[in-house]
Amino acid sequence: MTVDPAAPATPIPAMQRVRGHAHVSFARQGETTRLKELGQSGSAKIRLPKTHGTPPVAVFLNTAGGLTGGDRIEFDATAGPGAHAVLTTQAAERVYRSIDGAAEVASALRAEEDAVLEWLPQETILFDRAALQRSLTVDLAPGARLLAIESLVLGREAMGEDVHALGFRDRWRIRREGRLIFADEARIQGDATDILSGSATAAGSRAFATLVDCREGVSGLLDRAREAMSPLLGERLRGGVSALPDLLVFRFLADSGQDLRAGLVSFLETWRGARLPRTWYC
Repeated sequence: MTVDPAAPATPIPAMQRVRGHAHVSFARQGETTRLKELGQSGSAKIRLPKTHGTPPVAVFLNTAGGLTGGDRIEFDATAGPGAHAVLTTQAAERVYRSIDGAAEVASALRAEEDAVLEWLPQETILFDRAALQRSLTVDLAPGARLLAIESLVLGREAMGEDVHALGFRDRWRIRREGRLIFADEARIQGDATDILSGSATAAGSRAFATLVDCREGVSGLLDRAREAMSPLLGERLRGGVSALPDLLVFRFLADSGQDLRAGLVSFLETWRGARLPRTWYC
């Protein structure tokens, strides 16, 4: 068969992309916090397990089973005045090899006056040649408290996976009464294993987490925070904490996702004075 080089190429069909948006809000009624609004579309879903008297938990999940280039997931949550809610995920999110573009995960939180909002998603696992843009935007009213964590694992150590080609950007913005009080940016572009091998980057660690506790007077708990971290730190888990006005910022580095997870569970149980949502133990 002769192929005419001047003939137009067969167009490549557009691949279906994941789209999802989920929203939840809570309001205080008497001595308890109750669900006020819930909305979900596409692959983004929310489940509300029974918590038997403890603060309500909203579990976000992506029914697509993972993300790749061009996918976009959005999560929004609000805690009304005096309310206390915990937000988590059903499992670790996985970001696979991208053929075109980056996956996007955008989370927007709001805690109104004297509310407590805990953002406790499980880790995100990035595979070789993945591309991800992740953002967390938070608005806090007077007297509100935020406890938020985001964690990242590069490949699965047990499967012998290394990440050599990666495009990753993480963006945090926290405002209180409209004033920016915390901004954080992280970016990895290129051979992640090589970039993170240096002593000035991660000294070979492949799992990372940032935890922020934002509330009035929390900077005075710096010594307590260091005491809580100290028993967990060693050869396979490293970390530190620093204080800003009414803000503590914790950083954790680990040799594997398993080491990071074990350390985070232990620390968060101690720091919160309560067990984590049940999905963390499944």
